[in-house]
Amino acid sequence: MIACLERFVPENEVESREAVEASVMCKTLDLQGTIESPAAADRDFGGLYSRRPLAVIRPSGADDVARVIAASLSTTLTVAARGNGHSINGQAMVDRGLIINMRSTENNHFKLRKINDSTYVDVSGGALWEDVLKRCVEEYGMAPRSWTDYLGLTVGGTLSNAGVSGQTFRYGPQTANIAELEVVTGRGEVVICSEKKNSELFFSVLGGLGQFGIITRARVLVQSAPDMVRWIRVVYSEFDEFTRDAEFLVTRQSGGESFDYVEGFVFVNSDDPVNGWPSVSLNPNQRFDSAHLPGNSDSVLYCLELALHYNNSDKPSAVDTVVKRFLGQLGFIKKLKFQVDLSYVDFLLRVKRAEEQAKANGNWESPHPWLNMFVAKADIKEFDEEIFKKILTNGVGGPMLIYPLLRSKWDNRTSEVIPNEDIFYIIALLRFTSPAPSGLEVDKLVSQNRQIVDHCSRNRFDYKLYMPNYKTQEEWKEHFGGKWERFVQMKACYDPMAILAPGQKIFGRMRNSSCNS
Repeated sequence: MIACLERFVPENEVESREAVEASVMCKTLDLQGTIESPAAADRDFGGLYSRRPLAVIRPSGADDVARVIAASLSTTLTVAARGNGHSINGQAMVDRGLIINMRSTENNHFKLRKINDSTYVDVSGGALWEDVLKRCVEEYGMAPRSWTDYLGLTVGGTLSNAGVSGQTFRYGPQTANIAELEVVTGRGEVVICSEKKNSELFFSVLGGLGQFGIITRARVLVQSAPDMVRWIRVVYSEFDEFTRDAEFLVTRQSGGESFDYVEGFVFVNSDDPVNGWPSVSLNPNQRFDSAHLPGNSDSVLYCLELALHYNNSDKPSAVDTVVKRFLGQLGFIKKLKFQVDLSYVDFLLRVKRAEEQAKANGNWESPHPWLNMFVAKADIKEFDEEIFKKILTNGVGGPMLIYPLLRSKWDNRTSEVIPNEDIFYIIALLRFTSPAPSGLEVDKLVSQNRQIVDHCSRNRFDYKLYMPNYKTQEEWKEHFGGKWERFVQMKACYDPMAILAPGQKIFGRMRNSSCNS
């Protein structure tokens, strides 16, 4: 069903150039999907910006996506793909352009494939990872290897960034676990690409921030899913001991001599229910007894979060033995250990419970001035001393994640950029503001993020922003470093008019260009 775009354009905008172009384009498009009001697509999860699109396209599949992009080539319109709207700084929004809501394609693909000695599942770019998980486990007893912490995100959205979680140290980011993509380029062409077929597009799109094409299908590597997970948290008062153990676990992978999931976080040394001791326990029956903390403990403490997979057929004593052996090599505060056993699916959906709670208390819809970054091992101690123990000594009103990743697990051919050191840390400051925050409160948190980034730049840290937000091309050039020239070349090849992903603010809309590769 096609609706005339003029219905969705405010009266004072009808005569604008973009609105006229969009209206004319609307009348000529032959879509199987629908065109809807833009009202629900003018903000994202970050809640920091508002951008008013002219319309929202709900495509039926890749052909509809291609038609929209191809028709936009003869206009001045830009196009942004939107998944579940979980971007932080308006990256998936568009001002006076078109939004393609990929969620309408979520059920287009779901098929298990065995190729040589590996097993894959084809899924839609608009599918949520939580639905991919449930269907894979229920229908095939399989599951993807690499995840994000929160699974209410689309496949295409995370693959356009990287996709990291506690399994990344072993299997690499989600982008390292993809065999094939179906992509609609900025030329309006539907292209199948892989490591061996159209490889330049394949590697450019992975981690490419949506700049080269819209992912409509992905072939994801899967493996047998375990039944259960032993979920463990152990506490440290010393940062050096915390990082030593975390690095020991992520570098000890041969023969399964490590946990299946390794993450960590910083928390405030107080009884603050959000930022302090109560945030560590895994269920209401577990109590954090601060009497076990050393007397010289600092303003912040550290928690290593671990998980071991096992099956219902495994003897409980065998699981206990493995956990005891692994934990016996670590230097945490022995009486501050917390653990629970839960199903594999429930473990991976653990953040879903936090989402439900945040929605209940109104925090989910409030602004989220988050900051995510990668920091090299060489700089992580100073980051702790200057950022966690000084700037963030009272917490951020939500989790402060920190855990090590291995450069060797990332494919340098993709568009992602990471620090140069073999071991680097992800830092995620997941701020939740009050349900009705003042502008001053939000500005203060954004300013604090800027202060942290400025400290890293001023002191020449080897760092990269994850899910970056820059406003000038010079900043983007510095961000991509040695990959910038290739990034520009691929943009000219696959989106020469710079139609796609305008919310990233990397390239301006072009009139004419050509592929020089």
